[in-house]
Amino acid sequence: MADVTVKEVGILSCIVVLCYWNSVFCGFVFDDVSAILDNKDLHPSTPIKKLFQNDFWGTPMSEERSHKSYRPLTVLTFRLNYLFSELNAVSYHLLNLILHAVVCVIFLKVCKLFLDNRTSMVAALLYAVHPIHTEAVTGVVGRAELLSSIFLLAAFLSYTKSKGPDNSIVWTPIAAAVFLVAVATLCKEQGITVVGICCVYEVFIAQGYTLPVLWDTGVQILLGKGNIPYSLLQTLLKLVVLMFSTFLLVVIRVQVIQSQLPVFTRFDNPAAVSTTPARQLTFNYLLPVNAWLLLNPSELCCDWTMGTIPLVESFLDVRNLATVLFFCFLGNLVVYSIRYSGDSSKTVLMGLCLMVLPFIPASNLFFPVGFVVAERVLYVPSMGFCILVAHGWKKLSSKSSGLRKLSWIFLALVLFTHAVKTFNRNWDWESEYTLFMSALKVNKNNAKLWNNVGHALENEKNYAKALRFFKQATHVQPDDIGAHMNVGRTYKNLNRSKEAEESYLIAKSLMPQVIPGKRYAARVAPNHLNVYINLANLIRANESRLEEADQLYRQAISMRPDFKQAYISRGELLLKMNKPLEAKEAYLRALELDGMNADLWYNLAIVYIELKDPNEALRNFNQALELNRRHKLALFNSALLMQESGNPRLRPEAKKRLLTYIEEEPHDANGYFNLGMLAMDEKKDLEAEKWMKKAIQLQHGFRSALFNLALLYSQTARELDALPVLEELLRYYPDHIKGLILKGDILMNQKKDTQGAKKCFEKILEMDPNNVQGKHNLCVVYFEERDLLRAERCLVETLALAPHEEYIQRHLSIVRSKILALNAAGRTIPPAGGQSLPEGQENDMKGKKKTPFEKLKEEKDIPKTNTATKRKNKEQVKTKSQQEKNGDKVKQKSTKEIKDIENKRVAALKHLDEIERMLSGEQAEKHLSD
Repeated sequence: MADVTVKEVGILSCIVVLCYWNSVFCGFVFDDVSAILDNKDLHPSTPIKKLFQNDFWGTPMSEERSHKSYRPLTVLTFRLNYLFSELNAVSYHLLNLILHAVVCVIFLKVCKLFLDNRTSMVAALLYAVHPIHTEAVTGVVGRAELLSSIFLLAAFLSYTKSKGPDNSIVWTPIAAAVFLVAVATLCKEQGITVVGICCVYEVFIAQGYTLPVLWDTGVQILLGKGNIPYSLLQTLLKLVVLMFSTFLLVVIRVQVIQSQLPVFTRFDNPAAVSTTPARQLTFNYLLPVNAWLLLNPSELCCDWTMGTIPLVESFLDVRNLATVLFFCFLGNLVVYSIRYSGDSSKTVLMGLCLMVLPFIPASNLFFPVGFVVAERVLYVPSMGFCILVAHGWKKLSSKSSGLRKLSWIFLALVLFTHAVKTFNRNWDWESEYTLFMSALKVNKNNAKLWNNVGHALENEKNYAKALRFFKQATHVQPDDIGAHMNVGRTYKNLNRSKEAEESYLIAKSLMPQVIPGKRYAARVAPNHLNVYINLANLIRANESRLEEADQLYRQAISMRPDFKQAYISRGELLLKMNKPLEAKEAYLRALELDGMNADLWYNLAIVYIELKDPNEALRNFNQALELNRRHKLALFNSALLMQESGNPRLRPEAKKRLLTYIEEEPHDANGYFNLGMLAMDEKKDLEAEKWMKKAIQLQHGFRSALFNLALLYSQTARELDALPVLEELLRYYPDHIKGLILKGDILMNQKKDTQGAKKCFEKILEMDPNNVQGKHNLCVVYFEERDLLRAERCLVETLALAPHEEYIQRHLSIVRSKILALNAAGRTIPPAGGQSLPEGQENDMKGKKKTPFEKLKEEKDIPKTNTATKRKNKEQVKTKSQQEKNGDKVKQKSTKEIKDIENKRVAALKHLDEIERMLSGEQAEKHLSD
């Protein structure tokens, strides 16, 4: 066996780069979304052991909805990509490109076992540029094929070194081969098929047996005319070791999937659920279909499920001729390869082994798979195809000079056209829209493709256009439950609830009916049960239909008691129905099914908030964060709960969680706002100002942030800085009463703009005539304008609205004392805007702060988040303390009566020397939506 030279490595690598360099500009499409974007196993926060407990898509192998595809080592490479570049698709595609180049080099080394150097290079070049590989190389999930192929070829190369001098057994290469087989299988299941390739190699290549020789030897042994040859004993021993190790791998694999095959529907693989003979005829017809894709990869499609290839339902179907011709041709090759000795037959045999054996797991012949045809599963079988083509080219090129020239021209043409096709095909994987639109050009009878184009448009918020594709899917496949669900969901997004409900009801009518004693999940895809969830979620928007929605959730649960999402959705509904205890039971049942789900612990915490049990709520928030340290909602809401508790010892942890939250959601103004509120609690005014400004910068018109920033300025003797903030607040919210009160206070006490303050308070009363604060402060304005009688009437009316407010009673006493003093002095009470009182009888509150805002409350505006539960949030809005002072002395009168009255009034005013503000908060519901 000749070694691979540096020159050959360089040529193959350059060819691979030229064909696939544009793949690095593609995104995550199709299956990449589930395997990469939605797979939590890639995140560093997920324990490594989870990779060996979950399937390729991150679903626990124990769950019925699991795909049962166990490829932990492939997922580990995805995780390494995530570690270096998170979800930057470039690094994922670049690594796939490199792995394909590695496979091509190792394949060249394998080819040199059976072909000369030139022919081996031809086979490797054809393999490097073949368009059938674009799905495996350009699609990120195709890495399973790439990795499995590397270890499969490595295991085979290792096994070829197991024959020592004098036909002795070298066990080290065999042990290495068994280990590499296990590694290949952990990358993708088809890796185990290399054991069959090794067995064929051992018997027909290493030992040089042919079928006639084996037959004669067997007959002689059975007739007792001879002993078993030593070389045959050696071969049997090696085969026993290989088969036993394979058996162990199969047993372990069966244990991993817990002896359960994945659940596929007739939409995934229609032939799998067909009756005899349609099932057998169709599965056998798929073999020449796959062979044709290798021979003529002109029309490639990313999805061959559903109606792409119509069922072969009769022996009279003309397509059966293709099946017969395929098996005749294959049979002739097999007979030739095992009947005759010689290098040519050995080459054909190994080409057939590489083409046929790795394809068996995907052939549907022994067990059904979740697809009809999948181009990426041809990644390894195409090796055998390339060996056969290269061998045939060698035969032609060794004939006459005319054929030699034609063979070279044909080879150059094939390599060039394949390379161009591969390069252009890569662009189809640029986005989901381009991928599925390219597939529709090849096949318009696959409803899944129409659905997937609709999904791509839906992700771009182009619901109207998406609806057309979803509807087309229902026309192509009228009984496609998923298509009708997609139509319903799109109608819902277009706010056309009536049509949405009709579509969901059609989907629901297509669901199989419950058969007593038969497991429902065995007859329908688990995700189809979501029709009950979607329909219930739609109708529960109508308060009069909550019981009907609950019935749908319970129906889904009765069909499948382990349907976790039904319990979650029902828990959300029960909260809406004000049944927190029943909601708690629903979430606890869901936790029994999935105790490691951080979202469930989060929702249970919300239930405990509704049950007024903040300690238990915080415990459940913490449990969610133990499972997912960066769970955004748990970080945010647990921090708010700590803040609301008023416990200063919890504030550092609350701040830490909010800081982590803004790392995850750097554009969410609410995180910065609540950091500002925490800073206000801790009297860190500059820090609070920074966070509030950041919140306003991210969300213009953020009501709570604007008001509390203005309040912060007011508290820190920066009232004039507060005015522009209040102006901005009132520009967005002109009816913001608390903002008007604070603005009026600043205008009157800092700007001395009585008229401006008066307009603020009058506007409040226009909106709410019974607003005690606004009316009281307007009374103070009348007092400032020296309209004492009007101020008195105003305060009397205010006291009627709030008869138990002591500060109103005290202020009314002040006004009445002033009126009494003026009357006793024989003075006429001046009207509003009249002459000033004589010196010594000026307004007792002149030049002082006169608006005691007893209570300011502000709602905290928090947008909806991603779960249909609620939480309440209490916002502490601090008000600035105001003081009512009187330092002016009243001029002494000549009569004793006036003197006594003045003495009493001065004593009363001294009693009012200090009026403190009260801190208060107003509860505002924080709605969380899914």
